[in-house]
Amino acid sequence: MMETILSRSIRVICLSGLAVGMSTAYAQEMQTQGGQNQSGAAQQQAAAATEAQQPMQRIEVTGSRIRSPNADSPSPLQVLSAADIAASGAANLQQVLLDNPTMGSPAISRTNSAFQTASVGVATVDLRNLGTSRTLVLVNGRRFVSGIPGESAVDLNSIPTDFIERVELLTGGASAAYGSDAVAGVVNIITKRSFNGIMLDAQMGESSKNDDQKRKFSATFGTSNDDGFLMGHLGYSRQGQVWSRDRERSSVDQQTRAASTGNSADLFTVQRPFYSSFAPQGTFFPDSGSFTYDRSGNVIPANTNGTNGGVATGFNRNEFRSIAVPVERYLFATNGELKINEKTRAFMEGTYASSHVSTSIEPFALGAEDIFPSTGGSVPAGSMVNGSLVMNPLVPQYLRDRISDNDGDGIPDYYFTRRLSEVGSRGSTAERDTFRFVTGVKGEFDAWKTWNYEVYGGYGQTKEAQQSTGQVNVLNFANALQAIPGENGGAPVCASADARIQGCVPINIFGFNTISPEALKYVTAPGSLLTRTTQKLVGGQINGEVWDLPAGPLGVAAGFEWRKEFSSAVPDALTQAGLNAGNATPPTSGEFSVKEIFLESRVPLLKDMPFVKSLDFLGAFRHGDYSSVGSTNSWNAGVEWSVIDDVKIRGTRSLSTRAPNINELYQAPSQDFPSGLNDPCLGVTATSNGQYDALCRANPGVAANIAANGEFTLNQADIQGVSGFNRGNPDLKAEKGRSTTFGVVWTPRGIDVLKRFTFTADYFNIKIADAILSTGRQYALQSCYNGSNPAMCSFITRRPTATGNNSAGSLDLVDTAVSNTGGFTTEGIDLTAAWNDRVGPGRLSTKLAYTYVKQGWIKETPDAEQDPFAGEIGAPKNKALFDIGYKWNDLSVSATMTYIGRSALDDQFLAALTPALPANSVKFGSRTYTDLQASYQIMKGTELYFGLNNAFDTKPPAIISGMPGSDTGVETAAGTYDPIGRRWYAGVRVAL
Repeated sequence: MMETILSRSIRVICLSGLAVGMSTAYAQEMQTQGGQNQSGAAQQQAAAATEAQQPMQRIEVTGSRIRSPNADSPSPLQVLSAADIAASGAANLQQVLLDNPTMGSPAISRTNSAFQTASVGVATVDLRNLGTSRTLVLVNGRRFVSGIPGESAVDLNSIPTDFIERVELLTGGASAAYGSDAVAGVVNIITKRSFNGIMLDAQMGESSKNDDQKRKFSATFGTSNDDGFLMGHLGYSRQGQVWSRDRERSSVDQQTRAASTGNSADLFTVQRPFYSSFAPQGTFFPDSGSFTYDRSGNVIPANTNGTNGGVATGFNRNEFRSIAVPVERYLFATNGELKINEKTRAFMEGTYASSHVSTSIEPFALGAEDIFPSTGGSVPAGSMVNGSLVMNPLVPQYLRDRISDNDGDGIPDYYFTRRLSEVGSRGSTAERDTFRFVTGVKGEFDAWKTWNYEVYGGYGQTKEAQQSTGQVNVLNFANALQAIPGENGGAPVCASADARIQGCVPINIFGFNTISPEALKYVTAPGSLLTRTTQKLVGGQINGEVWDLPAGPLGVAAGFEWRKEFSSAVPDALTQAGLNAGNATPPTSGEFSVKEIFLESRVPLLKDMPFVKSLDFLGAFRHGDYSSVGSTNSWNAGVEWSVIDDVKIRGTRSLSTRAPNINELYQAPSQDFPSGLNDPCLGVTATSNGQYDALCRANPGVAANIAANGEFTLNQADIQGVSGFNRGNPDLKAEKGRSTTFGVVWTPRGIDVLKRFTFTADYFNIKIADAILSTGRQYALQSCYNGSNPAMCSFITRRPTATGNNSAGSLDLVDTAVSNTGGFTTEGIDLTAAWNDRVGPGRLSTKLAYTYVKQGWIKETPDAEQDPFAGEIGAPKNKALFDIGYKWNDLSVSATMTYIGRSALDDQFLAALTPALPANSVKFGSRTYTDLQASYQIMKGTELYFGLNNAFDTKPPAIISGMPGSDTGVETAAGTYDPIGRRWYAGVRVAL
C-alpha cells in the first residue's frame, strides 16, 4: 500500500516527544497509520478523528522506557519520517541524517574512506561532533551489531531505508536509559510494521559528470490481521565510483607551499602540479646527484616536480585516486508479531546485509629503505661470490661508474625510488556481511494496575573478507635485486641459491616497464584481512503505573540487560610483519561483557493550577558491571513544565558513561601514515628565537640539517614519508559525560493563523571528563618542542642523519596512544520551527532546524590548553536545514536547503606556522546546498518522482593537500562538503 510517500511530511520535528504541539495526535497516528493508503492530509484528519473517538494508546518514545499517551520527553527529540527519507532519494540513511544540523562530519563515508585499510565505504554518524563512538545507534530501541571491527559504530548501509518508519534523534546524554555510548545522544531507527500489500521502488541516477551512477530496487511486502503481522523487504543498490581525475580541482597532485616551507605567507600559494617524486621509471641516487630515464631508456637529470624536456619525471597520483568509492548492497529485512493470547505476543526482527566495496589508488611508491631497512636503503650493486665481488648485470654502467662502497661491506651501493606501475594500482575488494536476529515475548499483566513487559534475546554478526593488491613481498624483492650473471655468461639469476630454489627471478627496476612478468609474479604479495564482530544480548523490562497521585499516575520502568561483544581483525602474515612494504598491522582481538540494571520513574507533581497546566519529574538510574572496566553508574533527571496549553518548558541533567571499545583497549601498535602535519622545526636557524627553536636545535638530526642548509629544510620525500603507530591501552577506564539541556516549546494553537505553527529552542551543554582520546599528533609535536609537555616527545622519532632521499632530522615516526587524559566540551542552542496549512488549492509545509555551537573544545591532557574545534572545518558554529514543500492533488514538489557556516583551519596548524597565525584567522566561506524533488501520481498506486541533489552545483571549498581537513585525492573535506556536484535521480513507486 502507498504510505505517506506522495506528500512530504515534516522533516525535522522537535518538541517534547514526537511532534511539535501535536504529540498526542501524532502518537496516535503512529499507532494506526501502518499500511494505510492515505495522503498526508488524510492521515492527519484520521488521526484527529481517532483521538476524539478512542482512548489514548500509550507508546514508548526514545529517551524513556515509560509508555505515555503524550509521547513526551524532557530531552530534545527530533524525528525524520519515512516520507522524508523517500523524498531525499538517498541510497542509505547516512545521507539523510547528515543534513540534520545536530550531526557532525562522519568518521567514515563513501567520500572519505578510499585510503582506509579496513571498513571502506561504511556509513557512520556523529552527533555533536563528539565522535562516532559517543553516538548510540539503536533499532527499535535495541542495540545493533557494529559494522567496524573493534568499534561500536553501526554501519547504516546494513539498514534498508525503505523499511524505516521513522528515525528519532535524541540529543543529550542517555546512558541511564540505554547504557554505554549514548554520551552525545541516540539515533533510534524504528522499522515499519503492520504493512499490507507490496510496495515496489525502482530508481536510477547519476551526476552531471556522468559518474556516481546509482541503481536501486526494493520490494517491501507484508500481511497483517488481528493475530499479528509479518513483513519482509528485499533491496539492491549500487553507487558508482567517482574518480579524482574527473574533477578539475582534484585532477592533479597539488599542495600548499606552506607544507614544505612552514611559512604562513605561503599558505595559499599552491604548488600545482606537485607530482610525487616516485616515478614509474625510477629515480636513482649514486654517490652524488640523481638521474632518471626517458621512455627510450636515455638517462636524464631528475626533476621531481614536473617534466624535463617534455619527459615526465614525477607522478600524478590523483590520476588513480577516488572521490567516492563504489558500494554495492544486497539487503533483506523482516519483522513480525504473533498473537499467543489476548495479553501476550511473540515478536521477531531479522536483518541480513551483504555489501561489496572496492577501492583503487595509485601504484605503490617503493623506496629502497622499504627493501633494505637495516642499511637505511643502501642497495648492493653486486654480490660477494667465493670472496670476489660480482656486479649485478642489471645495474647499468652509468650507475656503476658513479657509486662506491658506503657501508664498508666491499660492495658498491646506491639508493632508488620507484613507482611500481608494472604491479598495477593498489586496491582492495571487501565483502562485508551483517546478520542480526532478535526475538522475544511482550505483553501485559495485571497487578493492581496494568503493566507492560518485554523479554528479548538477540545475536548479531558482521564479517568482512578483504583482498588487496599492489603490494610486494619485501624479502623476495631484496633477493630479486641481488642478481649475478648466469652460468657461462647466461641470463642473470638471483645471487642466493636458496632464493633460486624458491623461484626467485631477478628484477630490473631501471626504466619504464622493465620489470618482467616472471619477476612480478615472484615479488608481488596479495594481502588479506579477515574481521569478525559479534554481539550477544539478552534483556527485559516492565513498565506501568504504581498508583495515582493528585496530579496523575506515577509511572515506573525497570529492567536488565546482558551483553557480550567480541571482535577480531587478522591481516595476512606479511602485513602483520610489515613485510609487504606497507603498513605493519598486527592482529587485534578482544571481548568484554556487561550486566546492567536500570530503573526509571515519571512523577506528576502539579496539574491544572495557575501557570501550571502540568509539572512532571522524570528520573532514571542505571548500574553496569563491565568485565573490562568494572562498575559504572549513569543517571538523569528531567522536568517538564506545561505553563499553559501553548507553552512548555523542559530541562534535563544527566551523567552518562562510555566504556572503552575493543580497539581502544586491545589494539596492538598499528602503523599509519598521517597527513596534514606541520613540523614546528621548519625554518629554524642556528640563531632564530621562536617558541620552538631551542628545543628543535637540541635534536642532533635537526642541528645537522641546519648546519647543512642554513635553516631546517624538508624535501618532498620528507613531507610525504611520515609514519607512526596507533596503540590501544588495556588500562583504560570508563569516561563520564555530564549534559545539561534546557528548552522551551511554543505551540500557539489559539491563534488561528498559527494553529499549525510550532517553535522550539533548546540549550545544550555536554562536558566529558576522563575522555578516552588518542593523543593528537600535531599536539604532540607542538607541546614537545615548545616545552609545555615534554612527555609528548616520546611519541616522536626523527631521522638522526640523512637516509636515502630523506633529510637529517626529518620526522620518521609520530605515534599516538589512547588514554583517559582528555576532556571534551560542546555548548550551543538548537532552534526549530515548523508550519503547514492549506494555501490556495494545496497544502504548504515549511520546516527549519538551526544549530548554533557557542563553544566546543578538546583537551589532550588535563594540563593542556583548550583546543577549540567549534568553528573549524567539519564543525561549523552555524548549521541549518530548511524544508519547503507543496502538495496539490497528485503533484508534490519540495526543496531542501542545507547551510554550512564559515569554517576555519585548525588553530594548532596555524600556530605551528612561521610566523604563527591566530585561531580563526584563516576561514573558508559558507556553503548552501539545495536539493529539489517533484513527484506525480499518474494512477492509483503508481507514482513517478524526479530529484536533483546539489541542484546548483555548489563547489566545495579548496582545502588542498597539506592543509588539515583535506581528504587525500579529493582536495577538500569530503566528509563535510559535497565533493561530487550536481546529481539527478528518477524513479517509480508502485503499490500492489
